[in-house]
Amino acid sequence: MQSRDPGPGQSGPRNDLKTIRTMVPYLWPANEPEMRFRVVVAAVLLALAKGANVVVPFFYKYAVDALSSEAAAIAAVPVVLLIAYGATRVLAQAFGELRDAVFTRVAQRAIRRAALKTFRHLHQLSLRFHLDRKIGGISRAVERGTKGIEFLLRFMLFNILPTMLEILLVCGILWWLYGVDYAALTLATLVIYVLWTLAITEWRIKYRRAMNDSDSEANTKAIDSLLNFETVKYFGNEDHEARRFDSSLFGYEQAAVKSGSSLAVLNIGQGVIIATGVTGAMVMAGGGVLAGTMTIGDFVLVNSFLLQVFQPLTFLGFVYREIKRSLTDMETMFELLGEQAEVEDKPGAPSLKVNGGRVVFDDISFCYDERRPVLDQVSFTIEQGKTVALVGPSGAGKSTVARLLFRFYDATGGRITIDGQNIREVSQASLRSAIGMVPQDTVLFNDTIYYNIAYGRPDATPSEVEEAARLAHIHDFIMELPDGYQSTVGERGLKLSGGEKQRVAIARTILKQPRILLFDEATSALDSQTEQEILASLNEVSKDRTTLTIAHRLSTVIESDEILVLNQGCVIERGTHRQLLALDGQYADMWARQQEAARAREALVRTGELTDLEPELTPAAQETAS
Repeated sequence: MQSRDPGPGQSGPRNDLKTIRTMVPYLWPANEPEMRFRVVVAAVLLALAKGANVVVPFFYKYAVDALSSEAAAIAAVPVVLLIAYGATRVLAQAFGELRDAVFTRVAQRAIRRAALKTFRHLHQLSLRFHLDRKIGGISRAVERGTKGIEFLLRFMLFNILPTMLEILLVCGILWWLYGVDYAALTLATLVIYVLWTLAITEWRIKYRRAMNDSDSEANTKAIDSLLNFETVKYFGNEDHEARRFDSSLFGYEQAAVKSGSSLAVLNIGQGVIIATGVTGAMVMAGGGVLAGTMTIGDFVLVNSFLLQVFQPLTFLGFVYREIKRSLTDMETMFELLGEQAEVEDKPGAPSLKVNGGRVVFDDISFCYDERRPVLDQVSFTIEQGKTVALVGPSGAGKSTVARLLFRFYDATGGRITIDGQNIREVSQASLRSAIGMVPQDTVLFNDTIYYNIAYGRPDATPSEVEEAARLAHIHDFIMELPDGYQSTVGERGLKLSGGEKQRVAIARTILKQPRILLFDEATSALDSQTEQEILASLNEVSKDRTTLTIAHRLSTVIESDEILVLNQGCVIERGTHRQLLALDGQYADMWARQQEAARAREALVRTGELTDLEPELTPAAQETAS
């Protein structure tokens, strides 16, 4: 039997032991007596299977000796022995299959628990972690890690340890029956085989590591490219994306060829070692038969024992490499579990109690990098039921304010309170349940419109979902679709227009029924007609709710109760629209620029060079206006 090649990983002995210790709770789960009972039963069945395995060659030996006898009176004995031989082989296999059947639920439960725990943990990690990582690589790590757990549970417990036990039993039996020479030869062959396998496998690690890296890289590039399908098409970069993907595939191909070639070296060496050991033992047994110290049955017994031991040992090369790889994959997944969440609830943190929804930013400072402050002592209050708008140039810190309110990050200075409660003192779940968000770029799940609206409150009834859609003025549009609410929206909502996606986001937020609303440039990418419709919906939704609006287009916030102008992380102006124009400062300058751009646009519309359905300001014009 030739070794198959999955290749090893890169974990060292210390990390391997740490990984195995981390895995133990999945094998012997607390508060799950059924799973523990299954492990015990599987271990008993394993012992019975190995016991039957060791007995099988003896029936073979006695049958051969009986057949070699010339006494006719015992002619029936070999038949009985051969039947016993067959029955014992069947029992050995049956015990093994029953062991696997009993243990399957343990393995699958371990995979499920590990995958779920990792999934939950990934959602608990900070936004900073996810911005720094590539989703394709993370998903690959979790997939490999969960598969590694299943393999390790099965083969570590039911292949390596039982094989070692069987080797010791066989060596002991050979020593007892035929002397130390047979046991020493068998043990020496096993040791040389193991050393050869370990040495060559460790040498081949670098090829497997290169394969894993190239595989993750290719997977990440493929996912990234397909998620940005429209952008690829806009720039006609299909060939460019194919070349990037192929470069990773080429790296995988090169590493795989080297890995496959080195596997041949490993297999040849293993074959030579086993053949030498078996041949040596058979020569010794043949000499014993000729000398009259051993029977033909003994000759057969030695051969049977050696083949029985060496057959799983040949498979051991594959198992070792798989275990090395599994340990590495599990180590990568457990490293994700070891990632410390940047924002955590304090032990016993109470739920946020929202009475009116008064929000206070008190002397807030924040930086993503200590060398570059983003917010510097920002203070403002949003009274219950009022609307405050944040405006300013790109990079002024507007979106950071939203992230701090949602507690994606914790402020480095100052505090944020809602109805007098410091948001760092309450649970994150209760905080986020109190805030509704309509972002600039609404990302929808690749599911139905119903699912995406109901995501605001998954336990909502169909009538509540439809009512939310009516309030967002999208119900009629949905009912005109062939599949109505069961219409799929495509990857990231690509089947819907920008205005339709925004209305779905508004419906989702309405369904959530938050006391505090946050609009993060919710209309900046829409044409003027759709913008006015969406603004009307937003104004209707935000009535009597505390609202924070982040805007680039100043025309969308002129009705706000207060407007804050941010620049380089500081509030440089504040007041109503009229008050800020009277100041004749940065806000007035931004307003004048945007009005000039709007007039230029109107002129282009009149001459037919621009349609009225295009966004009011191009990105370049928006940047100029800021």
